[in-house]
Amino acid sequence: MNRAAKRTLRFVIFLSMGLLLLFLAFRNTDLAGLMESIRGGRYQWLAISVVASVAAFLSRACRWIIIIQSLGYNVSLKSSYHALMTGMLANLALPRAGEVTRCVVLGRKERIPVDRLIGSVVMERGVDLVGLLVIIGATLIVRGDLVGPFLTDHLVNPLAQRVEGVAAHTTIIIMTAVVTVFGIIAAVLLRHRLRKSRFLQKIAGFTLGVIKAFGRSLMLKKRVEFLFHTIFIWICWAIMTWAVFYVLPATSHLGLGDGLIVLVIGGVAMAAPVQSGLGAFHWIISRGLYAIYGIALQDGLAYALISHTSQMLLVALLGTVSLIILLFSGESTRNLLGGDIREAAGVSSSDDRSDVSDPDDGADAPGGAGKCADGSDDSDGTGKCADGSDGRTGAGM
Repeated sequence: MNRAAKRTLRFVIFLSMGLLLLFLAFRNTDLAGLMESIRGGRYQWLAISVVASVAAFLSRACRWIIIIQSLGYNVSLKSSYHALMTGMLANLALPRAGEVTRCVVLGRKERIPVDRLIGSVVMERGVDLVGLLVIIGATLIVRGDLVGPFLTDHLVNPLAQRVEGVAAHTTIIIMTAVVTVFGIIAAVLLRHRLRKSRFLQKIAGFTLGVIKAFGRSLMLKKRVEFLFHTIFIWICWAIMTWAVFYVLPATSHLGLGDGLIVLVIGGVAMAAPVQSGLGAFHWIISRGLYAIYGIALQDGLAYALISHTSQMLLVALLGTVSLIILLFSGESTRNLLGGDIREAAGVSSSDDRSDVSDPDDGADAPGGAGKCADGSDDSDGTGKCADGSDGRTGAGM
């Protein structure tokens, strides 16, 4: 099976899962009443949601720049924003594809090793996960009587049942353990041959690059600015959720605090392995509004449909504009979007770095000329200038 066929198959599988969840969400729903609720909406309130979303996108681009700067690279807000939106556009086709896509796009555009950028994204998403857990904890403390039972019934208990179901199948556990042990033994016995594999060398180099970039990204220089953008992004997301409440009379009585609760519930749904939470978002939001606030399922589905569709249309529009701008900025489609994980590893590997500037290369080199503080060259390769300073310092900046 070629690469295009595999991508098509993945797309069809994830889309089918999303459509199945969408069917389950709308099953046994009064569709006539649902359409009546949608037709009677006050859609001028969506303008606030759109403004908050765009502000969050720009803030995310700024925050990504701060992380990249900690790795020793400088990128413009324009490049960061367009790469981010192109990645979000890719998420509409395949879940989580956008994270790799935006790294490949920005790496090709700004000549930055893709493994470094993926390490920065790992750090960024880790911060967002911590933020989500903090908000969930605060929500349980403040409104635990409302949110706790819903999360227990629809998240904790189903997850526990699945874990118990897997644990009950001892054969699967034993087979997994045996395969793992034999895999480790085979890797040890064949380690000399594996070291000679060019492909495995690239994968290992790529993985080490991601780990190294993740570690360096934790050493932020602009921590206050990074924290500001992180908090601002969550505020924008809460406003984006809250504004849609006023579109429908059935949800117009809910406040900003309720928007934060719905945002937490929706965040759980967006973690589902389907395109942009398709189906999962509609199901859990409608059930959450019903269980917590007593809002009818058809009204909850109307809210979820309006909220989700407006965001998807916005991402599709802005993502397409960003993609067109990038394509007409001098880079070919192949250069911007042709890379996958294996190609990304090749870009950042030690044997193909001619078109990529890595700030670590000069600092890690054992010798070679550098620039001294007075502008002269350290031509003898000793690494020392006439005044005794390090002549390779400039190379590692």
